[in-house]
Amino acid sequence: MTEHVTLDLGDGTVRGLQADGCLSFQGVPYAAPPTGERRWRAPLPVEPWAGVRDATVPGNRAPQSAQSFAEATSLDEDCLTLKVTVPETSRAGRPVLVWLHGGGGTNGDTSTFDARRLALTADLIVVEPTFRLGVLACFGHPGLADGGTFGLLDQQAALRWVRREIERFGGDPATVTLAGSSYGASMVAAHLVSPASAGLFHRAIMQSPFAVGGATPANAFIPGVPALPPRWRPLAELAEFGAATAAERGWVAPGSDTESALAQLRRVPVADLLEVSVDFIRPAFGGPVLPEPPAEAIAAGRFHRVPVLLGTTLDEARFFVGLFADLTGNPVTAESYPRLLAEAFGDAAGEVAGNYPLDRFATPSLAWSRISTDRAWARPAWELAGLLAAHTATWFYEFADRDAPPILPIPGFPGGAVHSSELPYQFDIPGGPPPSTARRELGDVMNRYWGAFAENGDPARDGLAAWPGFGAGHVQSLAPQGVGYTDYATEHRLDFWARTP
Repeated sequence: MTEHVTLDLGDGTVRGLQADGCLSFQGVPYAAPPTGERRWRAPLPVEPWAGVRDATVPGNRAPQSAQSFAEATSLDEDCLTLKVTVPETSRAGRPVLVWLHGGGGTNGDTSTFDARRLALTADLIVVEPTFRLGVLACFGHPGLADGGTFGLLDQQAALRWVRREIERFGGDPATVTLAGSSYGASMVAAHLVSPASAGLFHRAIMQSPFAVGGATPANAFIPGVPALPPRWRPLAELAEFGAATAAERGWVAPGSDTESALAQLRRVPVADLLEVSVDFIRPAFGGPVLPEPPAEAIAAGRFHRVPVLLGTTLDEARFFVGLFADLTGNPVTAESYPRLLAEAFGDAAGEVAGNYPLDRFATPSLAWSRISTDRAWARPAWELAGLLAAHTATWFYEFADRDAPPILPIPGFPGGAVHSSELPYQFDIPGGPPPSTARRELGDVMNRYWGAFAENGDPARDGLAAWPGFGAGHVQSLAPQGVGYTDYATEHRLDFWARTP
Protein backbone atom coordinates (compact mmCIF):
# COMPACT_ATOMS: atom_id res chain seq x y z
CA MET A 1 0.00 0.00 0.00
CA THR A 2 1.31 3.43 -0.96
CA GLU A 3 0.78 6.36 1.35
CA HIS A 4 1.92 9.97 1.40
CA VAL A 5 4.26 11.18 4.12
CA THR A 6 5.41 14.71 4.87
CA LEU A 7 8.66 15.90 6.38
CA ASP A 8 9.81 19.34 7.49
CA LEU A 9 13.22 20.37 6.13
CA GLY A 10 15.23 23.49 6.75
CA ASP A 11 13.99 25.06 3.49
CA GLY A 12 10.37 23.89 3.64
CA THR A 13 8.07 20.88 3.85
CA VAL A 14 8.17 17.99 1.35
CA ARG A 15 5.62 15.28 0.63
CA GLY A 16 7.02 11.87 -0.30
CA LEU A 17 5.79 8.30 -0.54
CA GLN A 18 5.77 5.34 1.83
CA ALA A 19 5.70 2.01 -0.03
CA ASP A 20 7.41 -1.38 -0.14
CA GLY A 21 9.13 -0.88 3.20
CA CYS A 22 10.70 2.47 2.38
CA LEU A 23 10.08 6.19 2.46
CA SER A 24 11.02 7.93 -0.77
CA PHE A 25 11.48 11.64 -1.44
CA GLN A 26 12.37 12.71 -4.99
CA GLY A 27 13.16 16.00 -6.66
CA VAL A 28 14.21 17.64 -3.39
CA PRO A 29 16.31 20.74 -4.19
CA TYR A 30 19.73 20.94 -2.59
CA ALA A 31 20.84 24.10 -4.42
CA ALA A 32 19.29 26.88 -6.48
CA PRO A 33 18.72 26.20 -10.20
CA PRO A 34 21.96 26.91 -12.17
CA THR A 35 20.02 28.68 -14.92
CA GLY A 36 20.42 31.97 -16.77
CA GLU A 37 23.17 34.03 -15.18
CA ARG A 38 23.85 31.12 -12.79
CA ARG A 39 25.07 28.88 -15.62
CA TRP A 40 28.73 27.96 -15.01
CA ARG A 41 28.77 29.33 -11.49
CA ALA A 42 29.14 27.61 -8.14
CA PRO A 43 25.74 26.45 -6.85
CA LEU A 44 23.84 28.87 -4.61
CA PRO A 45 21.61 28.02 -1.62
CA VAL A 46 18.02 26.93 -2.11
CA GLU A 47 15.35 29.59 -1.73
CA PRO A 48 12.92 28.44 1.00
CA TRP A 49 9.41 27.62 -0.16
CA ALA A 50 5.98 27.98 1.43
CA GLY A 51 3.45 25.18 1.62
CA VAL A 52 4.18 21.54 0.85
CA ARG A 53 6.48 20.68 -2.04
CA ASP A 54 5.65 17.53 -3.98
CA ALA A 55 8.51 15.02 -3.72
CA THR A 56 6.74 11.99 -5.18
CA VAL A 57 8.18 12.19 -8.71
CA PRO A 58 11.76 12.45 -9.98
CA GLY A 59 13.37 15.83 -10.51
CA ASN A 60 14.64 16.93 -13.90
CA ARG A 61 17.53 15.09 -15.47
CA ALA A 62 20.66 17.12 -16.02
CA PRO A 63 20.82 18.31 -19.64
CA GLN A 64 21.94 15.44 -21.87
CA SER A 65 21.53 14.01 -25.35
CA ALA A 66 20.67 10.42 -26.13
CA GLN A 67 23.61 8.04 -26.57
CA SER A 68 23.89 4.45 -27.73
CA PHE A 69 24.07 3.41 -24.08
CA ALA A 70 21.46 5.85 -22.73
CA GLU A 71 18.25 6.94 -24.45
CA ALA A 72 17.16 9.66 -22.00
CA THR A 73 17.33 13.31 -23.04
CA SER A 74 16.88 16.63 -21.25
CA LEU A 75 17.32 20.34 -21.96
CA ASP A 76 16.33 21.63 -18.52
CA GLU A 77 19.15 23.21 -16.51
CA ASP A 78 16.99 23.31 -13.37
CA CYS A 79 18.36 19.97 -12.20
CA LEU A 80 20.04 20.32 -8.79
CA THR A 81 17.78 18.01 -6.83
CA LEU A 82 18.22 14.70 -5.08
CA LYS A 83 16.37 11.53 -4.15
CA VAL A 84 16.34 10.10 -0.62
CA THR A 85 15.40 6.47 0.12
CA VAL A 86 14.91 5.54 3.80
CA PRO A 87 13.90 2.21 5.40
CA GLU A 88 10.52 2.85 7.04
CA THR A 89 11.46 1.11 10.28
CA SER A 90 12.33 3.70 12.88
CA ARG A 91 16.01 3.98 13.72
CA ALA A 92 18.04 7.03 14.66
CA GLY A 93 21.59 7.47 13.45
CA ARG A 94 21.46 5.30 10.33
CA PRO A 95 24.54 5.40 8.12
CA VAL A 96 24.13 7.32 4.88
CA LEU A 97 25.32 6.41 1.39
CA VAL A 98 25.50 9.21 -1.20
CA TRP A 99 25.46 7.64 -4.66
CA LEU A 100 27.03 9.32 -7.72
CA HIS A 101 25.69 7.75 -10.91
CA GLY A 102 27.74 6.82 -13.95
CA GLY A 103 27.08 7.56 -17.60
CA GLY A 104 30.40 8.60 -19.08
CA GLY A 105 30.19 12.14 -17.75
CA THR A 106 27.53 13.13 -20.29
CA ASN A 107 24.54 11.04 -19.24
CA GLY A 108 22.75 9.48 -16.30
CA ASP A 109 20.17 10.36 -13.65
CA THR A 110 18.62 9.15 -10.41
CA SER A 111 15.68 7.30 -11.98
CA THR A 112 17.78 4.59 -13.63
CA PHE A 113 18.07 2.51 -10.47
CA ASP A 114 15.67 2.04 -7.56
CA ALA A 115 17.64 2.08 -4.28
CA ARG A 116 15.04 0.40 -2.06
CA ARG A 117 16.74 -3.01 -2.11
CA LEU A 118 20.09 -1.45 -1.21
CA ALA A 119 18.55 0.67 1.55
CA LEU A 120 16.64 -2.22 3.12
CA THR A 121 19.29 -4.94 2.89
CA ALA A 122 22.14 -2.68 3.98
CA ASP A 123 19.94 -0.83 6.52
CA LEU A 124 21.08 2.61 5.44
CA ILE A 125 19.78 5.80 3.85
CA VAL A 126 20.59 6.26 0.16
CA VAL A 127 20.88 9.80 -1.22
CA GLU A 128 21.17 10.20 -5.00
CA PRO A 129 21.94 13.70 -6.26
CA THR A 130 21.50 14.93 -9.81
CA PHE A 131 24.44 17.10 -10.86
CA ARG A 132 25.57 18.97 -13.93
CA LEU A 133 27.16 16.89 -16.68
CA GLY A 134 29.33 17.34 -19.74
CA VAL A 135 29.71 20.86 -21.07
CA LEU A 136 27.68 22.33 -18.21
CA ALA A 137 29.90 20.59 -15.64
CA CYS A 138 33.40 20.74 -17.13
CA PHE A 139 33.46 23.77 -19.42
CA GLY A 140 36.29 26.26 -19.08
CA HIS A 141 37.05 29.67 -20.56
CA PRO A 142 39.41 32.53 -19.77
CA GLY A 143 37.98 34.53 -16.88
CA LEU A 144 35.51 31.80 -15.86
CA ALA A 145 35.86 31.12 -12.14
CA ASP A 146 35.83 27.44 -11.10
CA GLY A 147 36.08 26.30 -14.73
CA GLY A 148 35.93 22.56 -15.19
CA THR A 149 34.63 21.81 -11.69
CA PHE A 150 30.92 22.71 -11.66
CA GLY A 151 29.82 19.08 -11.35
CA LEU A 152 32.17 18.60 -8.41
CA LEU A 153 30.82 21.77 -6.81
CA ASP A 154 27.28 20.45 -7.21
CA GLN A 155 28.23 17.20 -5.51
CA GLN A 156 29.83 19.10 -2.65
CA ALA A 157 26.64 21.15 -2.27
CA ALA A 158 24.68 17.87 -2.06
CA LEU A 159 27.06 16.58 0.61
CA ARG A 160 26.61 19.79 2.60
CA TRP A 161 22.83 19.34 2.28
CA VAL A 162 23.25 15.84 3.75
CA ARG A 163 25.22 17.27 6.66
CA ARG A 164 22.44 19.81 7.36
CA GLU A 165 19.33 17.74 6.72
CA ILE A 166 19.92 14.01 7.02
CA GLU A 167 19.13 13.81 10.74
CA ARG A 168 15.54 14.73 9.85
CA PHE A 169 15.39 11.44 7.92
CA GLY A 170 16.96 9.48 10.77
CA GLY A 171 20.46 9.55 9.34
CA ASP A 172 23.83 10.18 10.97
CA PRO A 173 25.68 13.12 9.37
CA ALA A 174 28.92 11.79 10.87
CA THR A 175 28.62 8.43 9.07
CA VAL A 176 28.42 9.32 5.38
CA THR A 177 29.79 7.11 2.61
CA LEU A 178 30.43 8.68 -0.79
CA ALA A 179 29.99 6.00 -3.45
CA GLY A 180 29.84 5.91 -7.22
CA SER A 181 30.11 3.74 -10.29
CA SER A 182 32.16 4.38 -13.43
CA TYR A 183 32.21 8.17 -13.97
CA GLY A 184 30.73 8.54 -10.49
CA ALA A 185 33.61 6.48 -9.08
CA SER A 186 36.12 8.80 -10.73
CA MET A 187 34.36 11.74 -9.10
CA VAL A 188 34.74 10.01 -5.73
CA ALA A 189 38.49 10.01 -6.38
CA ALA A 190 38.33 13.75 -7.01
CA HIS A 191 36.52 14.31 -3.71
CA LEU A 192 39.22 12.34 -1.92
CA VAL A 193 41.65 15.14 -2.75
CA SER A 194 39.43 18.24 -3.05
CA PRO A 195 40.01 20.51 -0.04
CA ALA A 196 36.35 21.56 0.08
CA SER A 197 35.23 17.92 0.43
CA ALA A 198 37.11 17.46 3.71
CA GLY A 199 34.79 16.27 6.47
CA LEU A 200 31.78 15.88 4.16
CA PHE A 201 32.13 12.09 3.94
CA HIS A 202 33.74 9.41 6.09
CA ARG A 203 34.13 6.37 3.80
CA ALA A 204 34.47 6.02 0.03
CA ILE A 205 33.36 3.35 -2.47
CA MET A 206 34.59 3.31 -6.07
CA GLN A 207 32.95 0.77 -8.38
CA SER A 208 34.87 0.45 -11.67
CA PRO A 209 36.76 3.76 -11.67
CA PHE A 210 38.36 4.62 -15.01
CA ALA A 211 41.49 6.57 -15.90
CA VAL A 212 42.06 7.93 -12.39
CA GLY A 213 45.78 7.39 -12.89
CA GLY A 214 47.76 7.43 -16.12
CA ALA A 215 46.84 7.48 -19.78
CA THR A 216 45.01 4.65 -21.57
CA PRO A 217 46.69 3.30 -24.74
CA ALA A 218 45.03 3.68 -28.13
CA ASN A 219 42.20 1.17 -28.73
CA ALA A 220 42.39 -0.08 -25.12
CA PHE A 221 39.13 1.64 -24.17
CA ILE A 222 37.28 1.21 -27.47
CA PRO A 223 38.82 -0.18 -30.68
CA GLY A 224 39.49 2.75 -32.99
CA VAL A 225 39.69 5.36 -30.21
CA PRO A 226 43.09 7.07 -29.82
CA ALA A 227 45.05 7.04 -26.59
CA LEU A 228 43.14 8.68 -23.76
CA PRO A 229 44.74 11.03 -21.24
CA PRO A 230 44.03 10.74 -17.51
CA ARG A 231 40.59 11.82 -16.35
CA TRP A 232 41.88 15.23 -15.20
CA ARG A 233 42.72 18.28 -17.33
CA PRO A 234 44.93 21.29 -16.55
CA LEU A 235 42.77 24.37 -16.00
CA ALA A 236 44.77 26.57 -18.40
CA GLU A 237 44.50 23.97 -21.16
CA LEU A 238 40.74 23.68 -20.60
CA ALA A 239 40.25 27.46 -20.73
CA GLU A 240 42.13 27.63 -24.02
CA PHE A 241 40.13 24.73 -25.47
CA GLY A 242 36.83 26.24 -24.28
CA ALA A 243 37.65 29.57 -25.91
CA ALA A 244 38.59 27.86 -29.18
CA THR A 245 35.37 25.83 -29.15
CA ALA A 246 33.26 28.94 -28.48
CA ALA A 247 34.93 30.81 -31.33
CA GLU A 248 34.62 27.90 -33.74
CA ARG A 249 30.91 27.53 -32.94
CA GLY A 250 30.24 31.23 -33.26
CA TRP A 251 29.00 31.50 -29.71
CA VAL A 252 31.16 34.52 -28.96
CA ALA A 253 31.53 37.59 -31.19
CA PRO A 254 35.10 38.21 -32.35
CA GLY A 255 36.94 40.76 -30.23
CA SER A 256 34.65 40.36 -27.20
CA ASP A 257 36.20 41.11 -23.83
CA THR A 258 36.07 38.48 -21.11
CA GLU A 259 32.93 39.72 -19.38
CA SER A 260 31.04 40.09 -22.66
CA ALA A 261 32.18 36.66 -23.89
CA LEU A 262 30.92 34.92 -20.75
CA ALA A 263 27.61 36.78 -20.97
CA GLN A 264 27.19 35.60 -24.56
CA LEU A 265 28.04 32.03 -23.62
CA ARG A 266 25.41 32.02 -20.88
CA ARG A 267 22.79 32.79 -23.56
CA VAL A 268 23.72 29.92 -25.89
CA PRO A 269 20.81 27.44 -26.15
CA VAL A 270 21.36 24.25 -24.18
CA ALA A 271 20.76 22.12 -27.27
CA ASP A 272 23.69 23.82 -29.00
CA LEU A 273 25.97 23.32 -26.00
CA LEU A 274 25.16 19.62 -25.85
CA GLU A 275 26.59 19.14 -29.33
CA VAL A 276 30.07 19.42 -27.78
CA SER A 277 29.29 17.88 -24.40
CA VAL A 278 31.41 14.79 -25.00
CA ASP A 279 34.47 17.07 -25.33
CA PHE A 280 34.00 18.41 -21.80
CA ILE A 281 33.91 15.45 -19.44
CA ARG A 282 37.31 15.86 -17.73
CA PRO A 283 37.30 17.93 -14.53
CA ALA A 284 40.01 20.57 -14.38
CA PHE A 285 42.80 20.79 -11.84
CA GLY A 286 44.88 23.80 -10.93
CA GLY A 287 42.19 25.82 -9.16
CA PRO A 288 40.87 25.93 -5.60
CA VAL A 289 38.31 23.12 -6.08
CA LEU A 290 40.85 20.60 -7.41
CA PRO A 291 44.37 21.96 -6.90
CA GLU A 292 46.21 18.95 -8.34
CA PRO A 293 45.45 15.76 -10.27
CA PRO A 294 43.94 13.16 -7.94
CA ALA A 295 46.37 10.48 -9.07
CA GLU A 296 49.37 12.61 -8.08
CA ALA A 297 47.80 13.67 -4.81
CA ILE A 298 46.85 10.11 -3.85
CA ALA A 299 50.31 8.80 -4.77
CA ALA A 300 51.84 11.41 -2.46
CA GLY A 301 49.38 10.63 0.34
CA ARG A 302 47.67 14.00 0.03
CA PHE A 303 44.06 12.85 0.33
CA HIS A 304 41.35 12.57 2.97
CA ARG A 305 42.25 9.48 5.00
CA VAL A 306 38.93 7.66 4.97
CA PRO A 307 38.46 3.89 4.52
CA VAL A 308 38.06 2.94 0.85
CA LEU A 309 36.33 0.00 -0.85
CA LEU A 310 36.90 -0.35 -4.59
CA GLY A 311 36.90 -2.89 -7.36
CA THR A 312 36.10 -3.89 -10.92
CA THR A 313 34.14 -6.51 -12.83
CA LEU A 314 35.71 -9.60 -14.38
CA ASP A 315 34.90 -8.65 -17.98
CA GLU A 316 34.74 -4.84 -17.86
CA ALA A 317 35.68 -4.15 -21.48
CA ARG A 318 33.28 -6.57 -23.13
CA PHE A 319 30.66 -3.85 -22.69
CA PHE A 320 32.64 -1.33 -24.73
CA VAL A 321 34.00 -3.70 -27.39
CA GLY A 322 30.58 -5.26 -27.88
CA LEU A 323 28.70 -1.95 -27.98
CA PHE A 324 31.09 0.20 -30.00
CA ALA A 325 32.75 -2.42 -32.23
CA ASP A 326 30.69 -5.56 -32.81
CA LEU A 327 27.28 -3.88 -32.62
CA THR A 328 28.35 -1.24 -35.14
CA GLY A 329 29.42 -3.90 -37.64
CA ASN A 330 33.13 -3.34 -37.04
CA PRO A 331 34.29 -6.22 -34.82
CA VAL A 332 37.91 -6.95 -34.13
CA THR A 333 39.18 -9.46 -36.70
CA ALA A 334 42.26 -11.63 -37.09
CA GLU A 335 43.42 -9.12 -39.69
CA SER A 336 42.86 -6.00 -37.55
CA TYR A 337 44.20 -7.53 -34.33
CA PRO A 338 47.94 -6.96 -35.12
CA ARG A 339 47.25 -3.39 -36.19
CA LEU A 340 45.35 -2.60 -33.00
CA LEU A 341 48.19 -4.10 -30.96
CA ALA A 342 50.81 -2.07 -32.80
CA GLU A 343 48.85 1.18 -32.39
CA ALA A 344 48.32 0.52 -28.69
CA PHE A 345 51.63 -0.94 -27.57
CA GLY A 346 54.26 -0.13 -30.19
CA ASP A 347 57.40 -2.22 -29.79
CA ALA A 348 55.69 -4.31 -27.09
CA ALA A 349 52.89 -5.44 -29.45
CA GLY A 350 54.49 -8.81 -30.14
CA GLU A 351 54.87 -9.57 -26.44
CA VAL A 352 51.24 -8.63 -25.81
CA ALA A 353 50.16 -10.89 -28.68
CA GLY A 354 52.18 -13.73 -27.15
CA ASN A 355 50.34 -13.32 -23.86
CA TYR A 356 46.93 -13.07 -25.57
CA PRO A 357 47.09 -15.40 -28.62
CA LEU A 358 43.93 -15.48 -30.69
CA ASP A 359 43.63 -19.27 -30.51
CA ARG A 360 42.79 -18.99 -26.80
CA PHE A 361 39.65 -16.96 -27.46
CA ALA A 362 36.39 -17.69 -29.23
CA THR A 363 36.65 -14.49 -31.30
CA PRO A 364 39.21 -11.72 -31.84
CA SER A 365 36.79 -9.27 -30.20
CA LEU A 366 36.85 -11.36 -27.03
CA ALA A 367 40.64 -11.44 -27.14
CA TRP A 368 40.71 -7.66 -27.43
CA SER A 369 38.13 -7.38 -24.64
CA ARG A 370 40.45 -9.33 -22.34
CA ILE A 371 43.43 -7.12 -23.22
CA SER A 372 41.33 -4.01 -22.63
CA THR A 373 39.94 -5.32 -19.36
CA ASP A 374 43.37 -6.17 -18.04
CA ARG A 375 45.22 -3.06 -19.23
CA ALA A 376 42.58 -0.31 -19.03
CA TRP A 377 40.62 -1.48 -15.97
CA ALA A 378 42.33 -4.11 -13.81
CA ARG A 379 45.85 -2.65 -13.82
CA PRO A 380 44.84 0.96 -12.98
CA ALA A 381 42.39 -0.15 -10.29
CA TRP A 382 45.01 -2.45 -8.72
CA GLU A 383 47.58 0.35 -8.75
CA LEU A 384 45.10 2.82 -7.26
CA ALA A 385 44.27 0.38 -4.48
CA GLY A 386 47.97 0.00 -3.70
CA LEU A 387 48.44 3.76 -3.45
CA LEU A 388 45.44 4.11 -1.16
CA ALA A 389 46.36 1.12 1.00
CA ALA A 390 49.74 2.71 1.77
CA HIS A 391 47.90 5.35 3.79
CA THR A 392 44.41 4.13 4.69
CA ALA A 393 42.37 0.96 5.19
CA THR A 394 41.43 -0.36 1.74
CA TRP A 395 39.36 -3.30 0.49
CA PHE A 396 39.24 -4.63 -3.08
CA TYR A 397 36.64 -6.75 -4.88
CA GLU A 398 35.92 -8.30 -8.27
CA PHE A 399 32.35 -8.89 -9.41
CA ALA A 400 32.60 -12.19 -11.28
CA ASP A 401 29.16 -13.48 -12.27
CA ARG A 402 29.57 -14.34 -15.95
CA ASP A 403 25.87 -15.21 -16.10
CA ALA A 404 24.90 -11.66 -15.18
CA PRO A 405 21.96 -10.35 -17.22
CA PRO A 406 23.34 -8.07 -19.96
CA ILE A 407 23.01 -4.35 -19.34
CA LEU A 408 22.62 -3.82 -23.10
CA PRO A 409 22.10 -7.16 -24.89
CA ILE A 410 24.28 -7.46 -28.01
CA PRO A 411 23.16 -10.28 -30.33
CA GLY A 412 25.86 -12.87 -30.80
CA PHE A 413 28.26 -11.26 -28.33
CA PRO A 414 28.84 -12.96 -24.95
CA GLY A 415 28.10 -10.61 -22.09
CA GLY A 416 29.71 -11.93 -18.94
CA ALA A 417 30.53 -9.78 -15.92
CA VAL A 418 30.75 -6.60 -17.97
CA HIS A 419 31.09 -2.98 -16.89
CA SER A 420 28.24 -1.99 -14.52
CA SER A 421 26.78 -5.52 -14.50
CA GLU A 422 26.90 -5.57 -10.70
CA LEU A 423 24.44 -2.69 -10.36
CA PRO A 424 21.23 -4.69 -10.99
CA TYR A 425 22.35 -6.94 -8.13
CA GLN A 426 22.40 -4.00 -5.74
CA PHE A 427 19.54 -1.93 -7.14
CA ASP A 428 16.25 -2.69 -8.88
CA ILE A 429 15.87 -1.49 -12.46
CA PRO A 430 12.41 0.03 -13.04
CA GLY A 431 10.75 -1.91 -15.82
CA GLY A 432 13.42 -4.61 -15.80
CA PRO A 433 12.85 -8.33 -15.23
CA PRO A 434 12.70 -9.54 -11.63
CA PRO A 435 16.02 -10.90 -10.38
CA SER A 436 16.59 -14.64 -10.20
CA THR A 437 17.01 -16.24 -6.81
CA ALA A 438 20.78 -16.61 -7.24
CA ARG A 439 21.13 -13.04 -8.43
CA ARG A 440 19.10 -11.70 -5.53
CA GLU A 441 21.07 -13.76 -3.01
CA LEU A 442 24.40 -12.47 -4.37
CA GLY A 443 23.03 -8.92 -4.41
CA ASP A 444 21.97 -9.27 -0.79
CA VAL A 445 25.47 -10.43 0.16
CA MET A 446 27.00 -7.46 -1.64
CA ASN A 447 24.60 -5.01 -0.05
CA ARG A 448 25.26 -6.43 3.40
CA TYR A 449 28.99 -5.94 2.82
CA TRP A 450 28.38 -2.40 1.59
CA GLY A 451 26.14 -1.68 4.59
CA ALA A 452 28.74 -2.95 7.07
CA PHE A 453 31.39 -0.82 5.39
CA ALA A 454 29.14 2.25 5.46
CA GLU A 455 28.47 1.80 9.17
CA ASN A 456 31.85 0.64 10.45
CA GLY A 457 34.43 1.45 7.77
CA ASP A 458 35.03 -2.31 7.32
CA PRO A 459 32.92 -4.73 5.20
CA ALA A 460 33.25 -7.54 7.77
CA ARG A 461 29.86 -8.79 8.96
CA ASP A 462 28.71 -11.86 10.88
CA GLY A 463 27.33 -14.54 8.60
CA LEU A 464 29.37 -13.46 5.57
CA ALA A 465 32.66 -14.76 4.22
CA ALA A 466 35.70 -13.03 5.71
CA TRP A 467 37.08 -10.14 3.66
CA PRO A 468 40.69 -9.26 4.54
CA GLY A 469 42.05 -5.88 3.53
CA PHE A 470 44.00 -5.12 0.37
CA GLY A 471 47.12 -4.55 2.43
CA ALA A 472 47.28 -8.33 2.75
CA GLY A 473 46.97 -8.69 -1.03
CA HIS A 474 43.39 -9.91 -0.79
CA VAL A 475 40.79 -9.45 -3.53
CA GLN A 476 37.26 -10.61 -2.75
CA SER A 477 35.52 -12.40 -5.62
CA LEU A 478 31.77 -11.82 -5.67
CA ALA A 479 30.02 -14.58 -7.60
CA PRO A 480 27.01 -16.89 -7.05
CA GLN A 481 29.24 -19.97 -7.02
CA GLY A 482 31.23 -18.60 -4.13
CA VAL A 483 32.45 -15.49 -2.35
CA GLY A 484 36.07 -15.37 -1.28
CA TYR A 485 39.67 -14.89 -2.38
CA THR A 486 40.62 -14.71 -6.04
CA ASP A 487 44.11 -14.43 -7.52
CA TYR A 488 43.33 -11.17 -9.29
CA ALA A 489 46.93 -10.38 -10.22
CA THR A 490 47.42 -13.68 -12.01
CA GLU A 491 43.98 -13.66 -13.59
CA HIS A 492 44.62 -10.27 -15.18
CA ARG A 493 48.37 -10.78 -15.88
CA LEU A 494 49.31 -7.78 -13.76
CA ASP A 495 52.97 -8.77 -13.48
CA PHE A 496 53.18 -8.58 -17.26
CA TRP A 497 51.29 -5.29 -17.46
CA ALA A 498 53.45 -3.73 -14.76
CA ARG A 499 56.36 -3.72 -17.22
CA THR A 500 54.32 -3.04 -20.39
CA PRO A 501 53.06 0.36 -21.64
